[in-house]
Amino acid sequence: MAPVGARYWPVVTTVILALCSALAYGFSDFAAGITARRVSVWSVAICTQAASLLIIAAALVQPALRGAPDLSDVAWGLLAAVGNAMGTAFIYRGFATGRMSVVAPISAVGAAVVPVATGVLLGERPSVLVWAGIVAALPGIWFVSRVADTSREGTITPSGHAAAVRDAVIAGFGFGVLFVGLGQIPREAGLQPVVLSQLIALGLLIGAATLVRARWRPSRRAVAGGAVAGVLSGAANLTYLWATHSGPMTVAAILTTLYPAVTILLAAAVLGERIDRVQALGLLLCATAVTFVAAG
Repeated sequence: MAPVGARYWPVVTTVILALCSALAYGFSDFAAGITARRVSVWSVAICTQAASLLIIAAALVQPALRGAPDLSDVAWGLLAAVGNAMGTAFIYRGFATGRMSVVAPISAVGAAVVPVATGVLLGERPSVLVWAGIVAALPGIWFVSRVADTSREGTITPSGHAAAVRDAVIAGFGFGVLFVGLGQIPREAGLQPVVLSQLIALGLLIGAATLVRARWRPSRRAVAGGAVAGVLSGAANLTYLWATHSGPMTVAAILTTLYPAVTILLAAAVLGERIDRVQALGLLLCATAVTFVAAG
C-alpha cells in the first residue's frame, strides 16, 4: 500500500493549482471588464487572447516545458481552441442582446458542468466529499455570477431574452469544452498543443469579429488592458493544465470555475460595488465547495 502522503499529495497539488487558476481567471476577467467599459469588447477579447498566446509561447524557452505531442494531443488542443473562441464570441453576443444577470450565471455553470460530466464519462470517480463540493459549487457559481442589471429591462424583448439565453448556453458549453480540451493534454506533450490552441483561438476570434463587422482593431487602451488580462489568462490556462496533470479533471475544473467569486470580490474591494444577499450566499457556497473538495 502506498504511503498516505504519496496518495494524497497529488490531489492537494491539484487543489492548490486549480485555486491559483481560479484566482488568475478572476483577476483576468476583472481587468478585461474594466477595459471593456471604455473600448470595444471584441478588441479587448482579441488583445487578451494575443497576450495569452505570447505568455504561453514564451514559456517554451524552458526546455522542461517542451514535449513530444502526438496527433491526439494536437486534436485536444484544437478542441480547446474551438471551445475558447466559441465561449468568448457567444458570451459577448449574449451580453449585447440580453441582461448580464441572465447570461453570466448560465455560462458560468455550463463551463463547470461540461468538464465534470466529461470526467465522469471518461472514468473518473470522485469521492463522496468531492461530489458534495460539486453540488455546493454549481448553485454557488450561479448565485455569485448574478449581477443587478435592470437598466435595460424595458428595452429587451422576449425574443432578445431567448436569444441571450441561447447564447449563454452555447458560451458555457464552449468554455466547458476549453477546460475539457486542456484537461486531456498530457504532461508528456509539453506546451506546444496549448500554444497552437491559443493561436487558432486568436484567429477564430478575429474571424468572428470580422464576420459580425465589429470594431476590433486594437486601440492603445485596449492593448494595455488586454495585455494585463492576457498575461493573467495565460497563467490561468497553464495552472489549470498542470492541475489536471496532478489529479482528476473533475476536481481541477470545479475549483477553477469558481473564478466568478474572485471577480465579484475584486469589484467590491476595488470599485466599491455592493455584494447583495444572493451573491453572498454564492460566495458561502463556493467556500463550502472548496472545503469539501480539498477534504475529499
